[in-house]
Amino acid sequence: MLNSSHKIKEVMEGSPAERAGLKPGDIITKINNVELADIFDYHYYSDDADITVELLHEDGSNSSKFVEKEEGEDLGVIFCNGLMDDYKSCSNKCAFCFIDQMPPGMRETLYFKDDDTRLSFLQGNYVTLTNMKMADLDRIIAYKLGPINISVHATNPELRMKLLHNRFAGDILDKIRKLYEAEIPMNAQVVSCPGLNDGPELDRTIGDLLEFAPVMSSMSVVPVGVTKFRDGLFPLRTYTAEEAGRVIDQIEHWQDISMEKIGNHFVQASDEWYILAGRPLPEASRYDGFIQLENGVGMLRLLKEEVLDALEDIKKPLFMKKRKVTIATGKLAAPFMAELGQLITEKFNRVTVEVIPITNNFFGEQITVSGLITGQDLIAQLKDKNLGDSLLLSCTMLRAQEEVFLDDITLQELEETLQVRTRIVQSDGRDLVYAIIGR
Repeated sequence: MLNSSHKIKEVMEGSPAERAGLKPGDIITKINNVELADIFDYHYYSDDADITVELLHEDGSNSSKFVEKEEGEDLGVIFCNGLMDDYKSCSNKCAFCFIDQMPPGMRETLYFKDDDTRLSFLQGNYVTLTNMKMADLDRIIAYKLGPINISVHATNPELRMKLLHNRFAGDILDKIRKLYEAEIPMNAQVVSCPGLNDGPELDRTIGDLLEFAPVMSSMSVVPVGVTKFRDGLFPLRTYTAEEAGRVIDQIEHWQDISMEKIGNHFVQASDEWYILAGRPLPEASRYDGFIQLENGVGMLRLLKEEVLDALEDIKKPLFMKKRKVTIATGKLAAPFMAELGQLITEKFNRVTVEVIPITNNFFGEQITVSGLITGQDLIAQLKDKNLGDSLLLSCTMLRAQEEVFLDDITLQELEETLQVRTRIVQSDGRDLVYAIIGR
């Protein structure tokens, strides 16, 4: 049966595909006489030099195009469906799943649980591997794909089956070992839940995964997030400051072991642990090049390093108007953002920075990260305040490539309601400095 997911959306100008006459609307049926299952097949078979592409056109006719190209050169097409296949949904019901804790009535896409391994390679998503058979791993190995980012959570088979509420989840070490033996690069993630997969179980998980280093190049540990929408779900709570400190001690102990064994720190604690425990962030060198940024590991330390570098580079103008900016952020990062604001205003002393921590009434006060702040919470908590010349918000509050918050309030609606110019700050220190001083 013909797969409409193989329909071409765009042909890049000057590409081999354009030179060969491929058009938007064409459906690629075969490359070199091989039917394609998905985007991985496409990349694998289109990587050859001088390929033959079979097409179904919008008028129902078929044709075969010979495409002259170099080996490894991109064919130059963008598909209507990025995977060229249906997205695989998650087969687990994890005790800590954030999507299960979403309030009702939000847009439908927010409730879709993906666990598609292909997105691990294409977008860096973390996947559990529970909907993959050994034959699927054979395909990854044959195509030499990597790195693959794995949501491990626990290596104890019984505990992992309980955490993921999936009787097929216990074979994770077998799958990791298969990838390890084929030298497929991997990264791992653990969402730590009090009394479940922390303590001795976390020791077991770290120790088990360290055996696969350096093919398993890194591992992050992040604390569970708990919203107020948990009726009927597995009973969970957040970590106390004392407990967070113990997790940090545990991870730093393993970092010492790892440094001795493989020469890097291997396992990393996300920034939330340090802020929750009231401890200073580790030095930059402890993050091994910041390879777990997507899991919130080292983001704040890197941001501070970038701010300090920018302050050295940016010259103070001879004359600068007085200026006030407001930074609205999650309660977790607010003290740190205030510290950065002070560093910047020490040099640019005509600027005043006020940091306002936003309480997350939408998801519940236990959610303290900036990326889950909604437009309605911003409006409710900022509407009666003097926000100065500009309101600064993190790009993590908005949907990717869109100016829309999680609750579908648009950035324009926010600006019109608050009557303030809003600047979205990208996730780097130089942009923060520029936003504060008004460049």
